[in-house]
Amino acid sequence: MRNICMKVSYDGTAYHGFQIQPGKITIQECLEQAIRILTGESVKVRSSGRTDAGVHARGQVFNFHTASKIPIERWAMALNARLPEDIVVRDARIVPDDFHSRRSAKRKTYRYTIRYGKLPDLFRRHLEFHHPTKLDLEAMREGLKWLVGQHDFVSFCSARSTKLSTVRTIYEARLECEPWDEELGSCAVHVYLTGNGFLYNMVRIIVGTLLQVGEGKRTSADISSILEAKNRKAAGPTAMPHGLMLWEVFYE
Repeated sequence: MRNICMKVSYDGTAYHGFQIQPGKITIQECLEQAIRILTGESVKVRSSGRTDAGVHARGQVFNFHTASKIPIERWAMALNARLPEDIVVRDARIVPDDFHSRRSAKRKTYRYTIRYGKLPDLFRRHLEFHHPTKLDLEAMREGLKWLVGQHDFVSFCSARSTKLSTVRTIYEARLECEPWDEELGSCAVHVYLTGNGFLYNMVRIIVGTLLQVGEGKRTSADISSILEAKNRKAAGPTAMPHGLMLWEVFYE
């Protein structure tokens, strides 16, 4: 048996998240079905983390054990021929038997994209949240600084979370802008968060709160007060899922 690790990208628009759910189409179901068609094996893939319905991934990681003798360099092409066009396996490698995509991960980066300004970009509408009015980007940058470090993020966590601990460490939080699009009268803004782990809806709640900072409804320093409150009601709304992307997963 070999333990194979793969990196996969997907547009999550048409899917009910990564994890298998009865009666719903998911990324995991499509991956396992493609492996079954290719090898005849019924395997269970383990991902670095679940993504919700409508959320995308550039660098999701998963692994599975297989008795198949297919050369490792052929796996990506073989699976892509059996996957929908909105799921693409980017590479494959053999890893130690004890490697686990989630438990072995050391940190992850998520990216949330906001297009602010007059018009949305039609061709990126599934990947960006459109905010039609002006945002104070510098205030949003200042707000992100309060998130860096080890904190109890319970205020930025959905009540549906089942995690025993809500303490997480954010290593980096930054905001980047693409050039202004004169024709659309708008531009894309990317919020990157890198941490040792994330709670359920944590990134989307952070972004929803940051948008209120950008709108002038909150100050940058309010982010610190929200952390101290340890109360979900102190934070802003949960941002829409389609702007969120699992950007990269890091291992030793």
